[in-house]
Amino acid sequence: MAQTSLRLVGAAEISVLLGGVSRQRVYQLTRRADFPAPVADLAQGKVWNADDVLAWIASHRR
Repeated sequence: MAQTSLRLVGAAEISVLLGGVSRQRVYQLTRRADFPAPVADLAQGKVWNADDVLAWIASHRR
């Protein structure tokens, strides 16, 4: 059976992917209706599928 890996990112990683935006800006973006839904809400915070976030960034980058 082939194993697939799921790459996850939290707010800190999303900040880096967006070029170092603030935690507040990450929070604003992740609350948008068009931002990918988190795959889990852990005690440390929400986590997202990295591929979904990267696709969202690519479609919204100026």
